[in-house]
Amino acid sequence: MRTAEIDRNTLETQISVSVNLDGSGEREFQTGLPFLDHMLDQVARHGLLDIRIKADGDLEIDAHHTVEDIGITLGQAVNEAIGDKKGIRRYGHAYVPLDEALSRVVIDFSGRPGLVYNVEFVRQMVGDFDVDLFHEFFQGFVNHAKVTLHIDNLKGDNAHHQIETIFKAFGRALRMAAEPDPRMSDVTPSTKGSL
Repeated sequence: MRTAEIDRNTLETQISVSVNLDGSGEREFQTGLPFLDHMLDQVARHGLLDIRIKADGDLEIDAHHTVEDIGITLGQAVNEAIGDKKGIRRYGHAYVPLDEALSRVVIDFSGRPGLVYNVEFVRQMVGDFDVDLFHEFFQGFVNHAKVTLHIDNLKGDNAHHQIETIFKAFGRALRMAAEPDPRMSDVTPSTKGSL
């Protein structure tokens, strides 16, 4: 089983994450941010990942530290769970629509953190959640999962739909990239011999 449990404690947040890359979509979220929980639910369900996240952050200031640190801790957990990357597909991609919205996410377990984020939200807030924080979530994830991640929202007139297509596509792309490739067996998917 490719699993990991990570705790991250700072003066601003206390985050606990567990992940199972070979799960069935079981999930439990206690972040204090219901809209973020809703988006993380999409990752677990569509990625068939078991994810548990408990977060206590300085939400009385704002959600920035909590959202970013959840991304960081989830990235650390995925990086630990993926291990030496032998036998994985390495690359994953997904296009996901939701009514008028359409997003594409492409991921590479390259060992080189990189985020290309092309998203222009039609409004700044969904309820009381600042959609700019999703960039911070994905930047934290990328830096600590050590992946290259391209996120493109191609269409959308509703900010909720825009971000939901991104998180669904992220879950599906992550699942594809992390899946064992039966033709690679115990081989590292790189001409360099390591990732």
